[in-house]
Amino acid sequence: MRVLVVSDIHANLAALDAVLEDAKPFECEAVWCLGDTVGYGPEPDECIGRIRLAKAVTVVGNHDWAVIDRMDIEDFNPEAGKAVMWTRNHLSSQNLAWLHDLPSEPIIQGEFTLTHGSPRDPVWEYILYPSVAAANFEHFSTPFCLIGHTHVPTLYVKPAGDAGLRVVTPTPGKAISLRNGWRIILNPGSVGQPRDNDPRAAYAILDTEQAIWLPRRVAYSLEITQAHMRAAGLPERLINRLSFGW
Repeated sequence: MRVLVVSDIHANLAALDAVLEDAKPFECEAVWCLGDTVGYGPEPDECIGRIRLAKAVTVVGNHDWAVIDRMDIEDFNPEAGKAVMWTRNHLSSQNLAWLHDLPSEPIIQGEFTLTHGSPRDPVWEYILYPSVAAANFEHFSTPFCLIGHTHVPTLYVKPAGDAGLRVVTPTPGKAISLRNGWRIILNPGSVGQPRDNDPRAAYAILDTEQAIWLPRRVAYSLEITQAHMRAAGLPERLINRLSFGW
């Protein structure tokens, strides 16, 4: 089965639509969304609508939680907090209910565990360092775990019979075979707000039968998103960072 893997859309409709269009030739049979469909961006209702229409298997993210008041916005920086408050007032009741219903615990799909932050702390923990990744392997039982949250495409590879851990920064468009007896934590990066100094939307195509991970990047009209953010009165820092991918 081919799966479109997305994460951290952050209410950026132009980026999400570019990803959906770019993924069409792969004829994916399923969509997996690793959380933070909303937050930061200007089109929360529209982005949730796309994900719901795709019947995506979706976990909750920390921004999703904040919007439904399950997380204190004091835990966020001031700009992110303002975006959370704006989002609360710009979601339909149906989409707010959808956010409420998203699972906060990891979901298992065959050989793959799906979560937002980490299997150890699904909503909040950032896996940004090898030491944190290494500590999380004992918290999932499947060969592979898919995460988001950091907005940075990364693979943490634990080879069979090897106590070490390899950190892989994937090359967009270069397929990675997962069939090596390895256990791997995989992050597709962010659709709507990349933070690896590449402003293009990031996502991945996963072939579950062949166990192949294909990282992808696609340019989108970020000026459209920025114009909509300014019209909504969202913080300028959130608008500017889209241009640079940080």
